[in-house]
Parts: sequence; structure tokens; C-alpha cells
Amino acid sequence: MTKNKKKFEQTSECPSPKGILIAIGGKENKGQEPAENSELGNNENFITLGILNCFKTELKRENPLIGIIPTASSVPEESANDYLKAFKKLDLTNVQVIDIRCREDASKEEFLKLAEQVDGIMFTGGDQLRLTAIFGGTEFLNILKFRYTYDNIVIAGTSAGAMAMSTPMIYEGPTNGGGFLKGEVRITTGLEFLKDIAIDTHFIARGRIVRMTQAIATNPGCIGIGLEEDTGIIVREGRNLEVIGSGLIVIVDGHQSTETNVHLVDTGAPVTIRNLIVHMLGQGDQYQINVSDSFHK
Repeated sequence: MTKNKKKFEQTSECPSPKGILIAIGGKENKGQEPAENSELGNNENFITLGILNCFKTELKRENPLIGIIPTASSVPEESANDYLKAFKKLDLTNVQVIDIRCREDASKEEFLKLAEQVDGIMFTGGDQLRLTAIFGGTEFLNILKFRYTYDNIVIAGTSAGAMAMSTPMIYEGPTNGGGFLKGEVRITTGLEFLKDIAIDTHFIARGRIVRMTQAIATNPGCIGIGLEEDTGIIVREGRNLEVIGSGLIVIVDGHQSTETNVHLVDTGAPVTIRNLIVHMLGQGDQYQINVSDSFHK
């Protein structure tokens, strides 16, 4: 190892976040019984309210204050109400809806005060681009990022709320399968709780591994994490990942990839990549995110 490399490693360290992230693949159980003979009903890993109970467990304080952020949803009142009902089933009643619908709302004192006080946050599903367009660069987001780094806050998001946690963030692409043609998958900057990580949701149900592969081909220094429905991850210290829920997550690692044509072909041509590393992990499995592994070998 060269002296310059040692110097870089010593000066590039960031503090490990004290907060906890919970990213959920969507359609987590909110207390309803699964349909007879359904995938969930036949899955021995399924637990009613399982993922939301994990969220509750991570809230260490007695009678924790929870904020629901339905900004991503096109029906925010309905979305927030679903979580109010679900949390009530878990005896979590100290809950506030942080009903931010525009950038101006993100500067309101009442919401900034809640950002400073909440023990846990739940970003609902919807459109992740709403989240980045409304929260990006705001004082509200700055408070959450600061608290995530230095406080014991729990920040959870489902579906779009999970996808927005990462950078890069997929914001547009084929919703069910596809994504192998250059230009089909569009990426922007997410909320940056997890850097050099790309999260996709409804991953197996909607056949999204190909669009994740294109996202990784454009930036193989990132790790792709695909979350299936009623499945999620708990991320501690910004890198230690544990799988929760009834299904699988898929990790797509492009660090050791040897060749891609994404920079050579025209828009509309198929994207290729060789030697990806893929992991499929289930409930209780652990994984350490280290996007710098390739520099230490």
C-alpha cells in the first residue's frame, strides 16, 4: 500500500451514522390477513405486521414520537391514514402526519420542529421524484440528515420512500420487466442517506433486476439493492445490513465487473455487462456494505 493511499484512507473517513435506516420493498403487511393460498399465505416467513413491528422495536424510547411523511403519494391523506391505523394496532399512538406537499411547506416552523423532535420517520410510497424535488436542499432534509448522523433516529421508507433514500436514485424505467435498452432507466440524485447505493423496490414481483443492472452498468462503483414486497433491510452504522420480512433481497455488485458497452452503444441499443456479483438474501441474513472493497484487494 502506498503512502498516498494510506493518507487518503485516513482522511476520507466519515463518521458512522448513529441513526438507523429501514428500507422496505413495498406492500408491507399492515395488519390484514393474507389471501388464502397467496404467496404470503403460503410463506412460513410471513408475520402479520412483521416489518412495522421491526420499526417499532428500533424505537428505543418509551412512547416514541413518530412522523408519517406521505409526500410521495398522490393521495397523501389516504396513505397517511393507512399508517395511522397500522401503528395503532402496534400500540403506537404518539404519531403526527407531516403533511408536506410543496417546497414552501418544507420550511414551515411546525414541520421543522417535528423534524427535530421525532424518534422515527416513515416515508410512504408513491413517486420518489416528488420526494427529491420537494425535499432536496431544504432545511427539513438537512435536519433529518444531521440527526441521522448524530442522533438515534429511525428513518424508514417504503417503495418510493425506500428508493429515495439512496444515491443514485432510479426515478423512471419500465415498471414490469424490461430496462435492457440504453436510455430506458433514468437516474438522479436521491436524498443521500445512503451514498453509492441504488435501491429498487417490488423487485422480484415486477422483474426489475434488468433495470437495476443497467443502473449499475452506468456506475459500477455502486451497490444495487433490490427489495421484494413485504421485505426490507435494517441498516445500522450506515453499512451493516440485516434482512427483515417474508421475501428476498437481491444485491447486485458491479465492482468486479470486467466489461460493459453502456458507454459505447447508442440510445435504444441493449446494454451488456460481464462478471456482476449477485447475492440473494432472506430474513435474518446480514451483509456489510463496503463500496470501497475493490480498492483494498
